Amino acid sequence: MFNLIIKELGEHMPFTALGAIFGMVLLIIFNGISFSESYSIFYTLHPIHVFLSAFTTTSMYLLHKKGSINGYKGFLTLFLIGYVGSLFIATISDSLIPYIGEIILDLPNRGAHIGFIEEFWLVNLLAIFGIVLAYFKPFTKIPHSGHVFLSTAASLFHIIMALGTGLNFLMYFEIFVFLFIAVWIPCCTSDIIFPLIFVKEKD
Repeated sequence: MFNLIIKELGEHMPFTALGAIFGMVLLIIFNGISFSESYSIFYTLHPIHVFLSAFTTTSMYLLHKKGSINGYKGFLTLFLIGYVGSLFIATISDSLIPYIGEIILDLPNRGAHIGFIEEFWLVNLLAIFGIVLAYFKPFTKIPHSGHVFLSTAASLFHIIMALGTGLNFLMYFEIFVFLFIAVWIPCCTSDIIFPLIFVKEKD
């Protein structure tokens, strides 16, 4: 399991860096939009990210667990893996790590913006929908790619919400680093590491 984790993190590093570069392009384009506009974009991207994360996390568990899901207990286990692995880890990726970056950069409009609290019905509903959809048709390739780019964009617009001043070159670099960290470790954890923890060796 440890070797698999290291392998997956290494393989996803270049793709995550590409996603962070994509985020910087978005920053150049959208820097200067209002708080309300960036808030609306964030709460469009974040729920979709949660949906894809729930779908991919649940699919990863199902595709590596050879035994079938039986009974209430089996489905409850599946649900909890998909729910926790997507909702809470997506919150770390889209909200908490960017918020830490905003504090370090001393951005004027910084805030945590926890999606499953601020927009409770939307974010939680999409997490549940992703789990149920994956239960009937699990696959991982396309959702994970979309997950990485959506996570990058959601994290970026969380940071844009906090901006109130101009950006210098150093701040662009620092935001790039926070985008990379916000996507690389949480997304790999959610999509790959977290669900595989619950797959027994005999599975």
